[in-house]
Amino acid sequence: MDRVEIVEVGPRDGLQNLPDVIPVAERIAFVDRLIAAGLKRIEIGSFVSPKAVPQMADTAAVVAGIKRVPGLRLMALVPNARGASDAMAAGLDELEFVLSVSDDHNLANVRRTTDQSIAELEEVCTAIDPDKKLTLRFGLATSFHCPFAGYTEEARTLSVIERVLKIREGVEIALADTTGKAHPVNVRYLVEKALKTFGQSARFAFHGHDTSGFGIANVMAAYAAGIRIFDGAAAGLGGCPFAPGASGNIATEDIVNLFERMGVATGVDMPRLLEAADMAAEFPGAIPGSHSRLLPRQAA
Repeated sequence: MDRVEIVEVGPRDGLQNLPDVIPVAERIAFVDRLIAAGLKRIEIGSFVSPKAVPQMADTAAVVAGIKRVPGLRLMALVPNARGASDAMAAGLDELEFVLSVSDDHNLANVRRTTDQSIAELEEVCTAIDPDKKLTLRFGLATSFHCPFAGYTEEARTLSVIERVLKIREGVEIALADTTGKAHPVNVRYLVEKALKTFGQSARFAFHGHDTSGFGIANVMAAYAAGIRIFDGAAAGLGGCPFAPGASGNIATEDIVNLFERMGVATGVDMPRLLEAADMAAEFPGAIPGSHSRLLPRQAA
């Protein structure tokens, strides 16, 4: 039986833009429900400036409050060396760095060009992990489309992948449809080229949004092209503050529902996942984007 790996990004990407800060106890309870559903890889939060993202100010406390189970892998987004150090001090050894393939989006997001961010990431990775013991992921925002510059040329994305792999081979690279404007043919072509060119040097994941209604179709396209790692957020929460008009992430339950119906194993308990998604959907200010939550539960 084929198998896919689901990376739950709801505790970070799903919650970061909510208007009201979610108490630490509720964030922990949310993660506990995700773990109870069988999810083994969870983006627990980010270690960024609390002024920039108030929702993530207490991520270290959330990490400390999680009851570990065998096989559980917690990952945090970090923007720089200080964030990486804070994450490691909290007990994490899986870090995610994000940069944009598009200069326009990268400038809006971190006030640096893509080239500047790559150079900075190389310095940071060398400084924090000289022995290369950490598990690193590089999230490539706007791999398919930029809200300011339009569709991203495949050659541009492939060039950024090549430069990231010069920092370190063997990392995980998440191709992100930040705006949700990619279409299945677009996704399949890029994924096929990325795997053909760099598949021996990196693991690849797909991170999508459902802005255009193509979210699950894009997951299927990425799967057909060879990707076996997929990001999702319970209830379909989330969205990038620097991608005007972008909706939330593809709902984890929709991804699980798709693959389980296809006979592809996910290791996730769907009824328990729906309970976690229901909790996420009830957070103040949440805008759910899930289809599976609306199905009759006995048929979900």
